[in-house]
Amino acid sequence: MATGSRNKRRGESKEKRSGELIEKVVKIKRCAAVVKGGRRFSFAALVVLGDGKGKVGWGYGKANEVPPSVEKAVKEGTRNMVKIPLDEATIPHLVKGRFGAAQVVLVPATPGTGVIAGAAVRAVCEAAGIHDILTKSFGSNNPVTLVKATIAALEQLRPKIDVERLRGVTLS
Repeated sequence: MATGSRNKRRGESKEKRSGELIEKVVKIKRCAAVVKGGRRFSFAALVVLGDGKGKVGWGYGKANEVPPSVEKAVKEGTRNMVKIPLDEATIPHLVKGRFGAAQVVLVPATPGTGVIAGAAVRAVCEAAGIHDILTKSFGSNNPVTLVKATIAALEQLRPKIDVERLRGVTLS
């Protein structure tokens, strides 16, 4: 079996458009509880949502089946949306984000570069509408902490106009 079909089966990085929101299923985890009759499985889904214009959020849902867990994650993700400033198709400046043991560095890139990132960070960037960015992750490679670290980094972004106003100078 090819690795591409394996990733599709597991539900990693599936993309779906619902209305105007972009849904990306980053990870589906299966948990087994051993009971008298055998194993009882439950599922947890990590979903990243965005409008492709600078709003992004993430949700984590748990249920006994995959579709309800994804629906719960989408519902939570729509509640946790944050607005980030974009500079055309990239970010205004270099930024570092950290959550737990995961650390992410996001660097603006020239047009045509594309999204250079791993699966979890890529999902956040593409859902937010970032088309050109360079990223590097350090520490933990857990998708949940990487998504949280990426969104923490994006929340630190400030547009050029705000920085000029705060410093009292005009940047070229």
